[in-house]
Amino acid sequence: MDRVRKPGHGGTQKVKETRARTVAELAEVVRGRVYGDPRTVIRGIAAIEDARIGDITFAESRRFLQNAEQSGASAVLAPESADAGGGQKTLIQVANPRLAFAQLLDLFAPEQYLERGVHSSAVVGSGFRHGGNLSVGAQCVIGENVRLGDNVTLYPLAFIGDDVEIGDNTIIHPHVTLLRGTVVGANCVIHSGAVLGADGFGYLTLGNKHRKVPQIGNVAVEDDVEIGANTTIDRARTGSTRIGAGTKIDNLVHIGHNCEIGEDCIIVAQVGLAGGVQVGRGAIIAGQSGVKEQVKIGEGAVLGAQSGVMGDVPAGAFVSGYGPRPHKEVLKTNAALGQLPDLLKKFRAMERRLAALEGGGEKGRRREAA
Repeated sequence: MDRVRKPGHGGTQKVKETRARTVAELAEVVRGRVYGDPRTVIRGIAAIEDARIGDITFAESRRFLQNAEQSGASAVLAPESADAGGGQKTLIQVANPRLAFAQLLDLFAPEQYLERGVHSSAVVGSGFRHGGNLSVGAQCVIGENVRLGDNVTLYPLAFIGDDVEIGDNTIIHPHVTLLRGTVVGANCVIHSGAVLGADGFGYLTLGNKHRKVPQIGNVAVEDDVEIGANTTIDRARTGSTRIGAGTKIDNLVHIGHNCEIGEDCIIVAQVGLAGGVQVGRGAIIAGQSGVKEQVKIGEGAVLGAQSGVMGDVPAGAFVSGYGPRPHKEVLKTNAALGQLPDLLKKFRAMERRLAALEGGGEKGRRREAA
């Protein structure tokens, strides 16, 4: 197997040290303006609390800039509104310090070397077709009629079932299972333990017996999708369970059969979507939320953490809670619940006062009658 450079991806044979760069060079990368010494040498990148001499850090507000000034960092990515002459650190002023920090993380990521080719211990079925610069790791299993694009990486112990297709530049991490007919687009990342294409949870109850309904569809993942560790996406009963381009799915998510996830969605850990859920473009589903079958989540909607969604959610709505309601309304209700003990004490005190007043009035009426 030939050894060639493949930057920016996890765990491989050899890591090359990243080279030092000046503040001026970094400013060109992030399109920022330098205040201080542009010749300052930067060898690493770190959060404020971890930064040392030779590191660059970021401060997305003036408050954090004060902390950054007290850190060990040699330079700081700062907002354009920061006082450039107010501290001792060299600054790179940018429109979005968090984005600039992410750009520099890419730059400082160690260059890594992956073995290319097919490892001798891999099991490969008939009809295998692939593009250039392929990497298939130790003990991978590849079924029949599998098609892989250019620059595809299969880490050791990946299972690729019959008739699977994987697009260019996609990375499949160890212990990923892509079952029969799964289609994965270009520039995707699927993390360890994910299972795509297991049977959907489909049963027909007759009397007290449950008859399995065949699941003959597939899973289709579009370009630029990232799927977290131990996530499961079930194959469709018929047709496809579809994940839209640019969507990012966290660890430990379950997506049921025939779900349709739009483009650029965010689905956070431990979310469960029952069969046939439709999620509009750009929607965000926060952690531990559950969505009933056949529900429609509108474009750009946000479900707060631990939401229990039993009905459709309109586009652009921000809802939370069980049987979710507008999030601001939920916050007001929760705040009111915290006041209930004091309100109950006041209510009981008012009851006692009212009883005393009513008792005094009855005695007065009896005296007058006498």
